[in-house]
Amino acid sequence: MFPLSVCVLTFNSARLLKDVLLPLKEIADELIIVDSGSSDETLDICQQFGVTPVYRAYTTHGEQMNYAISLVSNQWVLCMDSDEIIDQKTVEEIKKIKSGSMPAPDMAFRISRHWFVLGKEVHNIYPVTSPDYPVRLFNRECVGFNSRPVDDAAEGYKNTAVIAGFVKHDTFFSIHEVFNKLNGYTTRLVKYKRVKPSLARGLFSAFGSFWKWYIFKNGWKDGKVGVVTGTYAVAYSFMKYLKAWYQHDDKKH
Repeated sequence: MFPLSVCVLTFNSARLLKDVLLPLKEIADELIIVDSGSSDETLDICQQFGVTPVYRAYTTHGEQMNYAISLVSNQWVLCMDSDEIIDQKTVEEIKKIKSGSMPAPDMAFRISRHWFVLGKEVHNIYPVTSPDYPVRLFNRECVGFNSRPVDDAAEGYKNTAVIAGFVKHDTFFSIHEVFNKLNGYTTRLVKYKRVKPSLARGLFSAFGSFWKWYIFKNGWKDGKVGVVTGTYAVAYSFMKYLKAWYQHDDKKH
């Protein structure tokens, strides 16, 4: 059996943190938590699990994960967020992986992640469909996260396999959080990535997002929550261009 380090990122994560950490403790030979300045009970909960979080000011999710990975002492690492809850099947499958022969360094493992918005499992939340299959278990000597401002991903592997089980991604638990994160994501996107400053393009993109995410990708099947996720897709698509246009126009003056 080879040892496994588990990395978790937190920020005001008290709502779900106990549910997140309980199954992870079953598979973690080392648990690293990197916090970006929580003001709720997050730090106290971490202490209850015998972990003192390491503080790092937030830049991007990928950079935060890479920093957490830099702190581990084992080659193999599982990277999770503080709103992702693995089920017992996932726990048992990871135990099987650990108890077998050590995988090739360029091998990585994906999780089956199901997205929940406002307490309901949804078909999509822009820009991903549910379930998605992000790489989360890998050898840190070959694999790391890129530094895209949003929607970063692990890279560097050659082969992957999906871990049997179910990961509940319980995100966006209130309407306020939906649009608060929307504002944060689009601001960060415009800050770190070049977005063409065009209102016309923004309107066209918003229209296309409505048809793609609400109609064709079955957001309409999610009832009232689907209206919220559809609005999120439309607003996200438009706001990134609006913010780029406003900043570009403001710089000229």
